[in-house]
Amino acid sequence: MGTPANPQKYVVHNAPSQIDGTGAFAGEAIPARRKIGEIRGETISVHEAWERVKHVERIMMIEISPRRAVDASRSSDPLRFTNHSCTPNAVLRIRQGRIEIYAMRDISPGEEITCNYGETHHEGGMRCQCGAPNCVGKL
Repeated sequence: MGTPANPQKYVVHNAPSQIDGTGAFAGEAIPARRKIGEIRGETISVHEAWERVKHVERIMMIEISPRRAVDASRSSDPLRFTNHSCTPNAVLRIRQGRIEIYAMRDISPGEEITCNYGETHHEGGMRCQCGAPNCVGKL
């Protein structure tokens, strides 16, 4: 069995983020409405995901269905570092069990790629640091 195809459609680099920790940054111009790439990881039950997040500070867990989640903490995909923003430039979509990220507008080289996380396990208990003018203040 060969190496799986690279799910990244555009160059994305990881670097320190002004939002939080490490971020995902466009390494080239990304046109609006284009798939940037995917986030892969270990597929586990949602129950197991909730158990794992109790023991880590930096969470890279995405629920893909009411019963399944993906733990991207050991993934090499650069988009796993996509930070939250209340004014995102990308959207995360779950399609056939795959976690895909699409540009909502043109993204310039060097610009941080962000998504709106929506509901999170933080349940409003974590301060949002996106800095957007319309920031809701919490995740």
